[in-house]
Amino acid sequence: MNTTKVRTRRATSAASKAEPSQSLDRIDRAILRQLQTDASISNVALAARVKLSAPACLRRVERLKETGLIRGVVALIEPKAAGAGMLVIIGVVLDRSTPESFAEFEKAAQNVAGCMECHVVTGEFDYFMTVRTRDSESFNRLHAEQLLYLPGVRQIRSFMVLKEILSTTKFPL
Repeated sequence: MNTTKVRTRRATSAASKAEPSQSLDRIDRAILRQLQTDASISNVALAARVKLSAPACLRRVERLKETGLIRGVVALIEPKAAGAGMLVIIGVVLDRSTPESFAEFEKAAQNVAGCMECHVVTGEFDYFMTVRTRDSESFNRLHAEQLLYLPGVRQIRSFMVLKEILSTTKFPL
């Protein structure tokens, strides 16, 4: 009987990794919605909210973690309270479009202080980065000390965010 369960779980895991959205049922989606709202909720409270027994709920959460649908559980920090109230979006254009120049830039971008995100994009820019700093003075220092020295960069355009209209970690389910 244990062997059957292991085989079933492996098959489910493989199927979930291939097409995760198709393998999610109503309860999985409810669990994910609740956890996106408050991941510190106890398993007992989560189970009650999704109308499931606590052991069954825990098994589902563990399966969602194993299949990679839940990447991690984190605390969301208020940027202003942490001294990083300024958000800057940076467009980067590289001087060459080679795998080596992209790899070199990507490695260096991971070490930029306050860099929250870095994405390869299509269009006018090669990358967009989002960076958090304390204020314009600290961003100016970051620009002069780090951004100007990123490898392979031909052009950097910085956009200071005046007002955040929407910033969420909730993924639509």
